[in-house]
Amino acid sequence: MSLPPLPYDPRTEPIRFLKEALAIPSPSGQERLVAQHFVRGMKAMGMEAWVDEADNARATWGHGPLELALVGHIDTVPGEVPVRIEGDKLFGRGAVDAKGPFAAFALAVGSLPEALKEKLTIHLVGATEEEVPSSKGARYVADKIQPQLAVIGEPSGWEGITLGYKGRLLVRVRREKDHFHSAHHEPNAAEELISYFVALKSWAEAYNIGQRPFDQVQYSLRDFRVEEPEMRQVAELFFDLRLPPRLPPEEAIQKLLSFAPPTLEFHFWGKEVAYKGEKDSPLSRAFRHGIRRAGGKPVFKLKTGTSDMNVLAPHWPVPMVAYGPGDSALDHTPYEHVLIPEFEKGVAVLKEALTFLATKAATRPGEGAPRRP
Repeated sequence: MSLPPLPYDPRTEPIRFLKEALAIPSPSGQERLVAQHFVRGMKAMGMEAWVDEADNARATWGHGPLELALVGHIDTVPGEVPVRIEGDKLFGRGAVDAKGPFAAFALAVGSLPEALKEKLTIHLVGATEEEVPSSKGARYVADKIQPQLAVIGEPSGWEGITLGYKGRLLVRVRREKDHFHSAHHEPNAAEELISYFVALKSWAEAYNIGQRPFDQVQYSLRDFRVEEPEMRQVAELFFDLRLPPRLPPEEAIQKLLSFAPPTLEFHFWGKEVAYKGEKDSPLSRAFRHGIRRAGGKPVFKLKTGTSDMNVLAPHWPVPMVAYGPGDSALDHTPYEHVLIPEFEKGVAVLKEALTFLATKAATRPGEGAPRRP
């Protein structure tokens, strides 16, 4: 279906563009309407844009030899945050995680000088289902784009450059056994799972001794359910692990099984390997330049969460960072908002970084982005 462009130019009304995106609910799996909004905006800025089969908002800009992928997710967690402006704060679900960063991508690319089209080819992807383990949007484009550099749209703060994210493992544990009287001297199904989780906690705490947060195993209890027993007792435990680079998912699975009694049933999914990029690359230099030009002091960050960076890094063995305006401490909260001046700074940094790549980093000897093998 052909979509008409927006009736205004997002470059002259950037906050309106973002605010309208925030007003369109887009929990994971329901992103098509907001994808259409972003596509209309990117068309209004002169890009070739479309909604693809995964409901990603897609666009391309330029036809130069240096190819970049800018991937930011446009789905959100459930829960409404009323869209409003209070002072210099723009509230709304997705303001920082991560419609705001993707809107900043689109606005920065749309503001680039036409002359740079001879040097850059930029692929924009407003990805779907990042907030759930499927990562549908990122997986869909993983073998369809061959970038030399990649930027993931996540809130880093306008002065921040995120170099890495932890890996992840989702775990469901089930115990089913014959029912018996509560006076019986035997742990019931729920108690067995509680004992296992205590053992998990002890293992993680010992594993983490002397390690900085990015190198620790984090565990989070997500759900605990006990069915009303009749003839059988049934209990289920759901938790997730955030994994450091030294502990890939398959090794974590072996650890979890090593102290589990054979009576427990396990289901593992959402397996993502941690990623940590280099501080010094053409991409990080471009962002340092952009941040300084905007009056900031660059700060490198490592995040304890997981993002589409983890999904795409195995497919794209190229320099990669995450960047976006906004405070990640506001992710998923009932007061999620982005500071409007910070959003504007983020757009300016992105524009400067992309211009730097086109005019300097891609042309100086020894500093060009590596080609894929």
